[in-house]
Amino acid sequence: MHAAVFVVEEDIAAYTVRAVDDPRTLDKILYMRLLANMVSHNELIAMWERKTGRTFQIERVPEADLLKLINEAAFPLNILLSLSLSVLVRGDVPSQPRH
Repeated sequence: MHAAVFVVEEDIAAYTVRAVDDPRTLDKILYMRLLANMVSHNELIAMWERKTGRTFQIERVPEADLLKLINEAAFPLNILLSLSLSVLVRGDVPSQPRH
């Protein structure tokens, strides 16, 4: 299972605004490496289980079935399913070392 970065858009915006006002970032490229927010789907489920005090029933969906669901789903669900396939199943994210 691959890991993905989970962030709130407002946090990225706030970090970017701070970087604009920081003289150390003048004429520099800013890389946002959000290692603390990088978790796998299984880690995300475990966090929700701890938070809710419940154990979730996990049902595995083969990639072929997920592709079929994507093709049959209407917008915007098809986009969400496609992103899940790309990031969580295939691992199509830039390589970043895990902490």
